[in-house]
Order: sequence, then C-alpha cells, then structure tokens
Amino acid sequence: MPEPFDTRYDMTEAIAPAGSGGGGGGGPMDLATPGSQTLKGGPRRGPWRLPLPWRKEPGHRSGGPAAPTGRGLWSDAWHDLRRNPVFIVSALTILFLVLIAIWPQLIASGNPYHGDLARAQDGPAPGHPFGYDLQGRDVYTRTVYGARASITVGICATLGAALLGSTLGGLAGYFGGWWDALLSRIADVFFGIPILLGGLVFLSVVTSGSVWPVVGFIVLLGWPQISRIARGSVVTVKEHDYVQAARALGAGSGRTLLRHIAPNAVAPVIVVATIALGTYISLEATLSFLGVGLKPPTVSWGIDISSAATQIRNAPHMLLWPAGALSVTVLAFIMLGDAVRDALDPRLR
Repeated sequence: MPEPFDTRYDMTEAIAPAGSGGGGGGGPMDLATPGSQTLKGGPRRGPWRLPLPWRKEPGHRSGGPAAPTGRGLWSDAWHDLRRNPVFIVSALTILFLVLIAIWPQLIASGNPYHGDLARAQDGPAPGHPFGYDLQGRDVYTRTVYGARASITVGICATLGAALLGSTLGGLAGYFGGWWDALLSRIADVFFGIPILLGGLVFLSVVTSGSVWPVVGFIVLLGWPQISRIARGSVVTVKEHDYVQAARALGAGSGRTLLRHIAPNAVAPVIVVATIALGTYISLEATLSFLGVGLKPPTVSWGIDISSAATQIRNAPHMLLWPAGALSVTVLAFIMLGDAVRDALDPRLR
C-alpha cells in the first residue's frame, strides 16, 4: 500500500525542473523536505533555491561569521597605520608635544621669565635638571614653554598653506584654461624667491615679535608647493568615470568638486602638508636664530639657541636641550608624514 503524500514540505525550497533529478536521468520532480529529504531517493539538495527574503543563508545566521566587506582608501590606510610602529611612536610624541604646548604647567611649574644672575650658566642642580642660561633662567622651564611657539607656528602655517594652496590648485585643475595658466605663472614667481632671503626681507620690517607675522610669511611662500600637488591630483581625479557620471546626471561644478573630487584628491595634499609641518617648525627656529623671526620676550627654541651659540664652550647645556627638543619635534612630524604617505599611496603597498 503506497504511503500517503506528505504535504509538510518547506515552502522555501524550489521545485526542481523536470529532467534535472539526481544521476542526470529524467526522473520525477523532487520536493525537498525540511531535513533536505526528498519524497523519493536519499538526501540531496536541489539545483537551486529561491532567494526569499526570510531565508538566512549560511554565514548570516545568528552567531555565524559575517560576510567580508571591502574597505575604502581611508579605512585601509587607518588599518595600516595602526600596525605601523613608526606612526605610533611619532603620533605619541606629537601628542605629548601638543599637550605640553597647551598646558606647559603639567610638567613645568617654574616661570620661564624669572632669572637669577647669581646662577647664570650654572649646570644642572636639584629641581633644575637642565641648568641655567645666561640670565639665570631655568633652561628646563624655557624648553618646555618653547614648544608652544614652535607648535603654534607649525600647525597654523600648515593649515593656512594647505587651505590656500589646495583651494587655488583645485580650482585651477578643475576649470583649466586661463585660470590654470595664471595660477601657474604666479606660483612660479613665488617658487623663485629663496625662502631665507624672503624671510630676511619680509620680517625685517615687522616690529612685532609674535607668531602671526611668521605664520603669514610661511603661508605666503608655502602655498605654491601644495597648490601644484592639489592641481595635479584634481586633474587626475576629474577624468574618472564616477566624476563623468555625476556631470552627466546634472551635478553642478560646486557639488562635483566638494562631493566627488575633493574627497578623492585630498590624500596627496595631506601627505605633503604633514611633512611640511616639520619643515615649517625648523624654518621658524632658523628665522628666530637669525633675529628676524620671533623676538623676546616670546619664549622660543630658536631664540634660546641663538643666545646659547656664543657660550657653547662654557655652557653647552644651554644649547643642547632646546636644540634637542627642536630636533625631536621636527623628526616626529617628518616620521608621521612618511608613515601617512606609505599608508595613502597605493603604489607603496
């Protein structure tokens, strides 16, 4: 007596087409049961299953492994940076320098302007590990407070040069024509000015000894380099298919630049600006050493190095500590820029 037909079959399974049964023969149609059992034959799985919305595929059920997802440029770069010891060391060093530039009282409780002439040029003493300078001021306290001027000049000058250069270079690369030609000729003029000679001429007529004239000078001579990088990056990106598709869909120039071109063209600008930040800090110290940058009573590593240069034989500690702090700061920013470049440049992977 044949068994009655069992109607308890899984509605999520598809009905196999006629002639596609196991063994390649033209057998009857199979209806799959919940346990992958068919009405006839042994356990087997149909040739396909209908992708219904309530089905949970393997790898997507609760507790199963998630399907792999692709990473973009920025997430991939951050994934590499977190595993780069050079980036970690330089980032921690810069974070510490920025912290003491904002709150120098955290590690230095003295007054950088207070001097005791009776202790002029004395070496290290209890509570004064770096010794004293020509005016009897604590070298340790002045070294800590000197980070504020150098970090402020470096960050502000880099942000100003990056914003101005990337804006002008991006517009020139996108629109081209006479705007591109005019900007290129202006940039060539600024490239022809030696930076130290320009600093001596420009800052010698400035009476203020604050950081802002130095920042303005560095921005004035620093934007052409970033402008060329931004222009070349925009010229490359604007030829990609997704930019052409945005234009075809009616996107205006502003939307195309801000939403499609800028996020994909900014990586080279960030790399160059990060490396240039250390160079700008070194430039500020050089100009202050020559007497045309920051001026007393501003506390600066360049000013302290300049005053200690004549006493290097008698009191080398006066020169050693501010020069060492300047070298560590510049090196940290250059190492950070190299790590960011390696992470953002696909050709170096």
